[in-house]
Amino acid sequence: MSLPVFHFDAALPGVGEQIQLDGPEGRHAATVKRLGPGELLKLIDGRGGWAQAEVLTASKSALGLKVLEVGTDPVPTPRVTVVQALPKSERSELAIDLATQAGADEIIAWQAQRCVARWTGPKAAKGVAKWEATALAAAKQSRRSTVPRIYPSPVGTAELVELLVGEPDALVLVLHEDAATPIKALELSEVAQVYLIIGPEGGIGETELAQLRSAGARPVKLGPEVLRTASAAMVALAALGVLTSRW
Repeated sequence: MSLPVFHFDAALPGVGEQIQLDGPEGRHAATVKRLGPGELLKLIDGRGGWAQAEVLTASKSALGLKVLEVGTDPVPTPRVTVVQALPKSERSELAIDLATQAGADEIIAWQAQRCVARWTGPKAAKGVAKWEATALAAAKQSRRSTVPRIYPSPVGTAELVELLVGEPDALVLVLHEDAATPIKALELSEVAQVYLIIGPEGGIGETELAQLRSAGARPVKLGPEVLRTASAAMVALAALGVLTSRW
């Protein structure tokens, strides 16, 4: 059985060191997970580093730990950035949860033309914060040592095009139901960076698709079914995992 995972918001200690796990993570470990002396857990720094530790002491708000083992997980290749069109509110955090479980390295909120949801003003910062919290929770649940970076602000299509133009060596894929190329037909052996663009519930319009294509984006078809925007990234990441060395 895999160990429970907690985020350690500081430099990970070395083998043999004794530390305190406190704050929200310490309270969760002590009062929700009810971990006690002699039990083991895993700490992650969110950047690929991890430490296995034994509980020495437990209170209602913290655990005293001794570090038994440390390590760093390899960086997956290619790196995958998910460009997620803003889903409706009830599916927004689900999209991030599923993409994180499937291994996304970075997630960008895209304010596509047909998005029902709109992140403007203070709502944008609040939305990014929710995505960050969701990504952290999903990373711990799926036993990932790396938490995907959430781009600091949502981007419109013009901003997205500018960003993609600045990444000339990246492979940019747009999931589109009318695409002629299946994702399994792609040659990915020399690719180091993939941008995976997921459209909104209403789909990507022709004008918007043309803008993305002008930045080098390639429409691809994931499969015979049309997936919900909240689950499409997870399925595409699974396909990329099989087609590359990510898995």
